Amino acid sequence: MWLQRFTDQPGMRPGIAMLLVACGVVLSACASGPKPAKTGDAEAAGVVREVPPKAQTLYEQAVSALASGDVLDAELRFKEFLLQYPDYPGAHVNLAIIYASQGNDKAVENSLTDALIIDPEHPVALNQLGMLLRRQGKFIEAEATYMKAVTADPDYALAHYNLGVLNELYLQRLDLALQHFERYQELGGDDEQVTKWIADLKRRLGGNERTANVTE
Repeated sequence: MWLQRFTDQPGMRPGIAMLLVACGVVLSACASGPKPAKTGDAEAAGVVREVPPKAQTLYEQAVSALASGDVLDAELRFKEFLLQYPDYPGAHVNLAIIYASQGNDKAVENSLTDALIIDPEHPVALNQLGMLLRRQGKFIEAEATYMKAVTADPDYALAHYNLGVLNELYLQRLDLALQHFERYQELGGDDEQVTKWIADLKRRLGGNERTANVTE
């Protein structure tokens, strides 16, 4: 059961997860493409430039290519977009996702740094950075970064999911893992596997409590 929890995204195998999470980025960070900043989901720090329809189309084509698995085409389109409009963090985040699927952690870090310079509270960029730090074995730093993501957007389900995984498997904090998995489900995760993990955690926590009572 535990091996299934090593993915950073629910219901997906490693590698595939890193690519398909782009759909989550599109919905929660980019929507239909670049747009004026709004609370908790700023696309740029300060003044946001107008984006002409041609650039909007290019961005949407890049998103579609990424969602369909055409990584090379998506990468080229995002790079082309950023040459003209470098101040949109969603494009940098999507490039980071592409680089993560290729195992290029240095490029992931660079792209996420670019995104977070533009918007230090971009929840999707912070979640992706937390995933990078977790892969590097920097578990405390990963936790702090995921917590920044859920502070910026308390309803960002994937960051709660990743906090659940991190706390259970790497930090051995079963109570916190349970809290984050339950929050993930409350936010619409509705994941059958996570439901099983919640039941397992409750069973284990109950067993730990009984053991503590016996030894007192």
